[in-house]
Amino acid sequence: MKNFFKFEPIYQSTKSRARVGRIHTPHGIIDTPNFVAVGTNAAIKALDSVVIDQLEQQLIFCNTYHLIIQPGVDVVKNAGGLHSFMNRQKPIITDSGGFQVFSLAYGSVHDELKSRGTKKLNNTVLKLSEEGVLFRSYKDGSPLLLTPESSIEAQKALGADIIIPLDELPPYHTDKITLKKSLDRTHRWEKRSLDKHLENRQNQALYAVVHGGVDPEFRKQSADYLTQLPFDGFAIGGSFGKTCKEMLTMLDHLMPHLPPDKPNHLLGIGDLNSIEEIVKRGIDTFDSSYPTRCARHGLLFTQAGTHKITQGKHKNNLNAVDPECHCYTCKHYSAAYLHHLFKAHELSGYTLATIHNLHFLIQLVNKLRNKILNGEL
Repeated sequence: MKNFFKFEPIYQSTKSRARVGRIHTPHGIIDTPNFVAVGTNAAIKALDSVVIDQLEQQLIFCNTYHLIIQPGVDVVKNAGGLHSFMNRQKPIITDSGGFQVFSLAYGSVHDELKSRGTKKLNNTVLKLSEEGVLFRSYKDGSPLLLTPESSIEAQKALGADIIIPLDELPPYHTDKITLKKSLDRTHRWEKRSLDKHLENRQNQALYAVVHGGVDPEFRKQSADYLTQLPFDGFAIGGSFGKTCKEMLTMLDHLMPHLPPDKPNHLLGIGDLNSIEEIVKRGIDTFDSSYPTRCARHGLLFTQAGTHKITQGKHKNNLNAVDPECHCYTCKHYSAAYLHHLFKAHELSGYTLATIHNLHFLIQLVNKLRNKILNGEL
């Protein structure tokens, strides 16, 4: 592994595939397992980078697709890259942009899992070919071509510590023949992305994306092909199934085929019910907008379960939302005040709720890390 990026295994559980490690990057260490907050537009919604740093959020995820459209990668590059642009000192990971293109085209993950997604591309994607994907900008409708090479070039300009190759994301309801064609094209795109990356590593790590839907043989084929190439780590993408059980079954089949000396990342999963189970299966890092989205809807995580802060029972509750929590929000404000902020549609309510939920997730993975080290997981 190159000296600017290294995965350091610390401890392997004897009870499960769970493990503890450290990912060394140019902007600091990521302790694993770890939750990765999503900062779509180079910002965690409702928070700034100083607050994120105070929360000790070690890794955040920014979205290349959105940054290409607004403000444009040249603006970020001229500012010195994402770290300088958003005043962040700690590690950043960016995606290829492909996820947003295909999710806008096929429908959201939520639509897909509710069987409301479509197998056919809509007019967001103008053309899907071996070259790449031609899509419309959601900002002004202008056509934009995203190729394996242009995605890597954009991520070089953004300057994240960890970057992702372009991949195709077929929906859950995809027949086996079409899924295999998509898998093969994704592998070709990833090899082109890798070739482009190796022209100038720029102290960035490139993670391959393992695909294959919920088909165990396709997942194995993807892992077998990609692990023969000099990627720095492995992300797990594509469709994970319609249920948590289906996703965990997929991981049970896949994880033994990934190399133990390189880090892995599960793309887009971070709901409270899944976290311990994916960690037990050996996931090192995982990203999700779930905690921040919940916060903006007034859903606050506590040791006693998730509270809907707008419910009337909180109107006169002068205690903290979670009396066991030591976050900034719980140390300074009552549940009654948060209830008032949400009822009055005050923006500070979103900020305080987001601080609380991110703190909760960060402490949760810290506890899981300690459980692994103590032989409890």
